[in-house]
Amino acid sequence: MTKPKVLVQELPKLFRQPPVEAAYLNKPSHLQTRKDRYEAGRAMRVACPREAHAEFKVDREGREDPIELLRESSLGRVEALVPLRYGRMLSSPFAFFRGAAIIMASDLADTYATDYAVQSCGDCHLMNFGAFATPERNIIFDINDFDETFPSSWEWDLKRLAASFAIASANNGHKRSDGKAAAARMVNSYRDRLRELSEMKALDAWYSYLDYEELVELTSDKQLKKRRKKVLEKAKSRDSIEEFVKLAHVIDGKPRIKDEPPLVYHEEGHDTPEYQARIQESVSLYRESLSLERRVLFDKYELVDNAIKVVGVGSVGTTCGIALFFAAEKDPLFLQVKEARNSVLEKYSHFVSHETEGARVVTGQRLMQAASDFFLGHYVSSTQKHYYVRQLRDVKVKPMVEIFKPENMLCYARNCGWALARAHARSGDPAIIAGYIGKSNVFADAVAEFADRYLEQNLADHGKLVEAIREGEIEAFTE
Repeated sequence: MTKPKVLVQELPKLFRQPPVEAAYLNKPSHLQTRKDRYEAGRAMRVACPREAHAEFKVDREGREDPIELLRESSLGRVEALVPLRYGRMLSSPFAFFRGAAIIMASDLADTYATDYAVQSCGDCHLMNFGAFATPERNIIFDINDFDETFPSSWEWDLKRLAASFAIASANNGHKRSDGKAAAARMVNSYRDRLRELSEMKALDAWYSYLDYEELVELTSDKQLKKRRKKVLEKAKSRDSIEEFVKLAHVIDGKPRIKDEPPLVYHEEGHDTPEYQARIQESVSLYRESLSLERRVLFDKYELVDNAIKVVGVGSVGTTCGIALFFAAEKDPLFLQVKEARNSVLEKYSHFVSHETEGARVVTGQRLMQAASDFFLGHYVSSTQKHYYVRQLRDVKVKPMVEIFKPENMLCYARNCGWALARAHARSGDPAIIAGYIGKSNVFADAVAEFADRYLEQNLADHGKLVEAIREGEIEAFTE
């Protein structure tokens, strides 16, 4: 399939989008009404019909080899951990999907798209949403992973999220029709929330958020609702001392992170003066990325230990660590340090970013989240690796998708659709996207069909990984 591009001259002057430095530079040159912007979105249907989003051919001719793409995305990772990454992806087609963002980025680049840009998550699947505490200590539901964030066409996030519902539903033993229904529910929830946001004042839309406790009350499954309340109360009561007991201990009167190899360990030579000097330099560089009032708070803490911590599926093999700070006795703080590599969207998007990779992640997170971590920052190390920093845990609640029944998946799809709409409305114009989608189910049905077809592609790609490991072409191991 050859995808028609939306030519710049086909759109009204206000909405022309040549390759730009970032999605948030899409600033109107003069004021226009919401109706004008809505109609501009409708006009995009000419070059990119809504029904066309259903199109996807499994293993189409000319498609990039998925195993080679995985190898490409493993370059530069900690070599000893790469087999663990493949081992985690091997466990199920859904686990494979979570680690295969680069494969889907390649596939999305060859699908129909309006090329109207927003700040995209880049790895938008249903496990990258959850609840966490804001600096004001509200518990909100939002996207919570931004390693791949990048300016790109808004449909890319939507299609990856829809596909994740189809694949997760199949992983739970649901019917394919249930997976398609969940994908369609997510898209229609995105549509409805986007329309609401397009009618709000700009500041009201910017300040909007999803209160997690209100979402729990909307849970129709009584048993799941009871469980969610219990998990939320436990998360709210968890404090820094509890985290310390879980992750650290005291040796010879000094607090130290517990070694649990191969997932948590201290690097060789971590206690040498040279190593400690490099760590202190990194702390200083990170501190410079914080605003003045946050530096004042951060300066109350002192670094006492740091270690490597292997996390996630897609992040395995990248340099990830945790750092333990203390402000006083019984007052610890854990920060997570993650290597920021090039976004998987970068070589496929028509838009560009000239920020450091750590700054890209931080900017994307601040643009997309209703409220971001107070300690969110970034730096480039003396070895020229790019990093971003955040709190390790802050009242985080992750969904237990594995136990979802079809009706639970539908409710969760609604929540994710609402959250993604709010995130996209910050960097894009919700009236333009709402105009393109319209009020009918045409777009939702098309994306749900795409998600169902991508389920087949993901199964085929997972099978190729299994075969590559079986043939000895790729090394893999599991914990």
